[in-house]
Amino acid sequence: MRNVRHRNLVPVITTCSSDYIRAFVLRYMPNGSLENWLYREESQLNLLQRVTVMLDAAMAVEYLHHGHVTPIVHYAIKPSNALLDEDIVAHVGDFGISKILAVSKSMAHTETLGTLGYIAPEYGSEGIVSASGDVYSYGIMLMEVLTKEGQQMTRYTMKILT
Repeated sequence: MRNVRHRNLVPVITTCSSDYIRAFVLRYMPNGSLENWLYREESQLNLLQRVTVMLDAAMAVEYLHHGHVTPIVHYAIKPSNALLDEDIVAHVGDFGISKILAVSKSMAHTETLGTLGYIAPEYGSEGIVSASGDVYSYGIMLMEVLTKEGQQMTRYTMKILT
């Protein structure tokens, strides 16, 4: 992941690992997460800013899926993982549960859990990881960002899926 570079991904400065922990050291994003901008009273994004942030996130996801030989599935596309720099440009971060797909495979199986409300049905029911799952999560995030109805949207989505 340290070698994966795109203008809309949070830059990985270095990695740290030991017997007990593996971590990425990421560049600091002064405007925090998109989630904070959506749900804090003191900070608001207008519609144009929200659409621009979602376009930034889409370009990051597209790069992860198609930007190099081996696709990467982020597996946790949600507002808390979209970080905003000083110019309110979105950078997708938190690669802790990302999966690198084998060149010959379009999907893999996993037992890693994602965040309820954002995970695609095939993640939860069958443990299938694919790029289409990230697209599903992005769609949920897009609805949340445009409507600012995250908590209710998550409950509604889960009712539909069950």
